[in-house]
Parts: sequence; structure tokens; C-alpha cells
Amino acid sequence: METTYDSKIKNRLKRADGQLQGVLRMVEEGKDCEAVVTQLKAVRSSLDSLIGLIVAENLQTCLLSLEETDEKERERKINQAIKMVIKK
Repeated sequence: METTYDSKIKNRLKRADGQLQGVLRMVEEGKDCEAVVTQLKAVRSSLDSLIGLIVAENLQTCLLSLEETDEKERERKINQAIKMVIKK
């Protein structure tokens, strides 16, 4: 099954890319460490949210396509999604 990404996801990814480019400029300009780390944490938070959104949408699509499938396959897909989201 091919995954499609809507404009909402693409726009969020572009925004995160813009944030990261801003952090790179800050580093090149020698900005304060605390300011750089604060911005990096904002980028990380943005990406974590995006990962959750992508996994949730993909899981929903997968589970809807598994309506006719057995319970073990559903459970496997759910566990796979959980592993993608949980930080290690």
C-alpha cells in the first residue's frame, strides 16, 4: 500500500526545515548556546509531532484496510505503530 501525504504534512515539514535553517544561521553567527538549544528543542518538538501525525494517519489507513483481516494482523500493525512513536 502506497502512503500519500497531504499538504498539511508537507507544510509542517517545510516549517520544520525553515526552523532548522534558522538554527544553522544562528550557529554560523555565533549566537548564544542557550538560544540555539532552545530553537533545536523547538525543531525536535515539531518533528516529534509530525511523526505522531504521520504514524496515526498511516495506522488509521492500515486498520481500515484490515477490516477483513484476523485480529493478530491488526495487533501486529498497532504494535508496529507504537514502536515507531515510542522514543528509546
